[in-house]
Amino acid sequence: MSAASNELIDLVLGIFALLGVASVVGYVLQKRLSPDGTNAAIENLNARIKAWWVMVILIGIAFMAGRIGVLLLFAFCSFAALREFVTLTNTRRADHWALAAAFFVVLPIQYGLLWEKQYGIFSIFIPVYAFLFMPIIAVLRGDTERFLIRIAEVQWALMICVFCASHVPALLTLTIPGYEDRNVLLIAFLVIVVQLSDVLQYVWGKLLGRHKIAPRLSPSKTVEGFIGGVASATLIGAALWWITPFTPLQAGALAFVITLMGFFGGLVMSAIKRDRGVKDWGQLIEGHGGLIDRLDSVLFSAPVFFHLVRYWWSLT
Repeated sequence: MSAASNELIDLVLGIFALLGVASVVGYVLQKRLSPDGTNAAIENLNARIKAWWVMVILIGIAFMAGRIGVLLLFAFCSFAALREFVTLTNTRRADHWALAAAFFVVLPIQYGLLWEKQYGIFSIFIPVYAFLFMPIIAVLRGDTERFLIRIAEVQWALMICVFCASHVPALLTLTIPGYEDRNVLLIAFLVIVVQLSDVLQYVWGKLLGRHKIAPRLSPSKTVEGFIGGVASATLIGAALWWITPFTPLQAGALAFVITLMGFFGGLVMSAIKRDRGVKDWGQLIEGHGGLIDRLDSVLFSAPVFFHLVRYWWSLT
């Protein structure tokens, strides 16, 4: 078994152990504070822990399956996220061809380019070619009512749900000297740091939160939670340097950048939900809402993380 596989197994076992502790804590809290299921906070906590078990197992299986498993996992995530996003847009019958192209042409091509490791066209396919041809397809239907809004919404959906999401498995295409066959650990680093930042912002906010940071967008987010969560996740990122090609200082700096991007990504996606008058993007994941609700911070941090690593560490 390779060193990368051993490191990945150690990492997954560590996450399982952490979830095990969380499950025990949740069980004890339920028995003491919510035996009849009436404490909404405790019930929500346990629902989230159960959902995390499912998600971690699925991600772990994909990682163990290697490159094809990771690509298939994130292609599915892009498809499900795109579906959630499109349901909140102002699309009309005239947009059906363009939407079909988004789901069944643009998305498969984007991930196919990743499979072929064609970075040059992968990086511009959606923001150049898809963005130009989508409105052409729609305009051929002759419906001009709210045309700009409709096209912009579909383009934004493609950018967030497919283009940004595809930068997570794109980390597998990088060639980093001395880090061969270990790129899946970069994905683990990105996902763990960004997701823990979200969790820790929530925890610190509940413990110390006094000042709302964006009350009109996300009432639960506080200045104290933001500072505590980002600082804690940055330290965790530095502590995870051993699964990356970075030094502890570099790992901490990158963790700081991606947690900031994740935070602001969450605010942007919250603004879209408020504009559409919904609480969650969907109900796919019990306790977490839709897939975009779980991935919003990763979607904004992945492209930045990918390009920083590619520019400073990769030969390709």
